[in-house]
Order: sequence, then C-alpha cells, then structure tokens
Amino acid sequence: MNHVLWGLARNVSLPAELVDRLIAVADGDVAACLAGRADLTRERALALAAHVPESAVQLVREGRLTAVDVDPLAQPDAALALLEEGAGTAAWARAFAADPAVERREKLAACPGLPADVVEALAADPDARVVAELALWATPEVATGLAGHPHAEVRRAVADNPRTPAAVLAALVTGAGLPPARQCLVCEREQTPFVHDRRCGRLDCELPPGASCDGSHESTVRDTYRAALHNPATPTDAVIPFSGHPSALLRWALASRRDLTPEVSRQLAEDPVPGIRADLAENGSADETVIRTLAGDRDHDVRRGLAHNPHVPLDVLIDLSRTTRVGPTLLPRIASASLAEVEELAGSPVPAARMLLALRRDLPPGIRDALAADPDAKVVKAIAPHPGLHDVQLRAMIERHGAQVAARVATNPDATPALLDRLARAETPVKKALRAIARHPRAPAAALLACLSDEKAREAAAGHPALPPHVVIDLLTGLDRQVAEAAAANPSLPPAVMGDLVPPAREGRHRTSGGAERVADHRPPTEGERST
Repeated sequence: MNHVLWGLARNVSLPAELVDRLIAVADGDVAACLAGRADLTRERALALAAHVPESAVQLVREGRLTAVDVDPLAQPDAALALLEEGAGTAAWARAFAADPAVERREKLAACPGLPADVVEALAADPDARVVAELALWATPEVATGLAGHPHAEVRRAVADNPRTPAAVLAALVTGAGLPPARQCLVCEREQTPFVHDRRCGRLDCELPPGASCDGSHESTVRDTYRAALHNPATPTDAVIPFSGHPSALLRWALASRRDLTPEVSRQLAEDPVPGIRADLAENGSADETVIRTLAGDRDHDVRRGLAHNPHVPLDVLIDLSRTTRVGPTLLPRIASASLAEVEELAGSPVPAARMLLALRRDLPPGIRDALAADPDAKVVKAIAPHPGLHDVQLRAMIERHGAQVAARVATNPDATPALLDRLARAETPVKKALRAIARHPRAPAAALLACLSDEKAREAAAGHPALPPHVVIDLLTGLDRQVAEAAAANPSLPPAVMGDLVPPAREGRHRTSGGAERVADHRPPTEGERST
C-alpha cells in the first residue's frame, strides 16, 4: 500500500477536487480511510463504492450509503450490512434466508427486526451455525423455542443471550423440562469418543481447542453452563451449586457475578485458584467481611483486584496501597470518594495513598496545589497532568524532581509553549516527554523539531499542524513509512504538494508510488544546495 496516499486520505484539509482524484486511484486501504471522511458526500461515496467495491460495507456502516444505493445481487455484503443496521428491506432478508452460502445466512441471523417468516426459516435452517447465531440475538419468545433444540451448540447460544427468560436459563443449567441434546459440533464431524488435540495441525479443522464428546456432548454442555453463569439474567438459585463445581472455569465464571450470596462469596474467597479469588475481590457485590479477608491474600493479583473494587473501605485501600502496585489508574473507590474522604487521603502519611488521589482530575484547587508541592515524586508525577496548574507550579515540579516527572508535566493541557520547548530542547531530553510534547496541541515548532530526533515521537510530530511546512514536505520522502503517512495527513501540508502526491487517474488504483518525486520542488533549498 502507499502510506502517503493513506495519510492524504485522512487529511482534514484535503481540497474537494483532490478527494475526487484520490477516489479515482484508491486501493482498498486508501478507500477505508476515505470512507471515514466527514466531508464525504453521497455522490463521492457512490463513486468510491464503484471504484473499490469492497468499500461499500464500510460506507454503509459510516451512514454514507442507504438501501436505494445498494444492489443486493451485485453487492450482497453491503446489503447484509444494511440489514445489520436495520436499514435493509424485507425482500432482501427473505432472499438471503434462502441463500446457498451458509456464511450469508449466518450473518442474516444476527440482524435485528427480521420478518417473522424469515426468523422461522432461520430457526429451521439445516446448519446449526445459522440457528445458533439466531439464538444468540433472538427475542425472548424465539430463544424459548430454541432452548430445546436438538443441537447442543444452539442451546449454548441461547444460554449466552441476555434476553433469554430466567426460567429458560435455569432449565439449561439444570436440564429440567428439556429433552437431551442429540448433536454437537464434535460428534457431527468426528467418531466418538473424541478429544480435539489443542495442537491440531489440520488446516481444515474448525473445532475449538479441547473440544470433546463421548456421546454426552460434554465440552459444549460445559460451555453452556459457562455462558449461563456469565449471563446476568440466570437466576441466582440456579448458579449457586456451581460454587463447589470441580471445573475451575465454571467457578471462575461464578466469581464475577453481582448476585452472589454471602455464603458463596466466602466459599470462593477460599478457592485454591488465585484468578477466581482475584475476580471475586474486584466484584462489587462482595461484602465487607469477604473484602477484609481478601485484603490479607498473599497473591498480588487478588490484592490488585480488591483495589479496583468500587466498595472497598478506604482504610483497606490505604493499607493495600502500601504493598500493591495498581499503576497510574484512577481506582473506582477513589473516583467516588466524598470531599471528606478526599481531604483524608490528601493528608495521609502514606505517599502511595496520596498518589492514588492525585490521579483524579477534579480536585479542589487547594488540594490540587498541595499535591503539586508534595515532596514525593510519585505523587507529583500523578498530579502533574491535572488541569489548572500554573506555569510556575509545573516548572517547580521539574526543578524538584527532574526526569521523574518531565513526561507527565508535558501532558498537562495548560503547559505553555515555552515550557514544552524547554523540556524538548533540554541537554538530555526525556524520551517519554518528547513523545508527549509531539502530541501536545500547544507544542511550538522548535519543540517539534527536537521531537523528530526520537524514533517513537517522530510520527506524532510529523502530523502536528505546528510543524513548519517545509519540514513536513521533507518527511514525505523519508524511509519511515509511518512518519511519511503522518506527514501526508498533516493539515498544514500545502495544497500544491497534496496535488503532486496524488497520481493521475490513468495510473490506476494499484499504483504504489505517488508524486513524491515532485515534492522536492516545494522544499526550500538547504545551505549546501544554495552554495552550489
């Protein structure tokens, strides 16, 4: 693909006549970028779909094409996309329901608002994959009718459907009132008993790793249980027995439910699998007794999960902050803290607790300013991006803590161009700071030029509108394709250069080089060139 043309297709300053020229030479990748343009008219969308037929699906999803623009016979994928959006016609749905291609009937089964006769036809489809897809999105009435389907894969899909009635979900878990399933994806393809090798090398094999059937369809039944356990509509009474199930995967699914009884929560808190305890710890339905039990867990992931619990008591969270690394993430309990709790955290003798508070971006000015002057670098690093901090405060952070906080200071929305320039042109600039400066809307040209020296900052700097046009032009012809693409997307790129980059239509949609050889004509001469 031509990275420069891809960048041009995303350039918000691309003149209308160049949009038309780009459509005429677009390949699939360029068409994907053009389809997302805010200024793409219906006429241009039709031209793009005609030139790059595979772009029609995205154009439908972007709202650029409607049913009157699509021929279902010539553009079946686009027609199905319209049906997925609820914008197709009943006639299309009936035609696709009888389509010999299983993949199209399967896509149709996921579409909303299908006519009743189409739903009936799909429910009776001979391919279980089609019926399972229908079951996954079906109305409560249709899901109820499919719960007793002879294929176990269809029942698994019913269990996954959040609109399936609670009584039906309970029956899928207990088996009460349902006839035994007669088939699954395993036994309809392989001689049973069969266990699918997790390292299966057969290129034509579609079975998932570990799928098995001994006549009871056990792996699909297990997946049905798991889907029902993850489904919040499944009644609590139906899932409680799984707290002692021998399958760790099923106990794991249970641990994240919000309707666990205290007894089940206490049982899962003692589970030997750390991941189960970690999910339970993060579960907002765990009571305080369970929370305090898990706070003493020796597994780090369990304690980290507890830190993310929205209802963890503040004293427990402060204790956890001493020993548990949660990263630069605003925790739910911190985000919901009251003013009194915010003041308590701000005055905590535990630096890690103050750091967690400093990650909020709505702090009262007095608390914000106190944290900005905190003696601990990790607290200052967390508060540095907070809006409202003055230039003097940001510079003081750099003076006190240097490289430890430079990158975060560079992300502050109120950082001045002068401060960003100072950070970028330091004797030994912080690489992460350069990457933040390259993305900062207030970055001045001199700072952006310094950012070009860092491999990971170059791409963002190349697309920054404050970068001088002659530098942007130079980057178009560099060896780094991502940087060239970003430069082509830069809105400060002169229109004349944009025009030179778009090849004439006669050169065809598969051309792989634009007019880069003509770009040099727009670049000012270097000192060496002036002297010759």
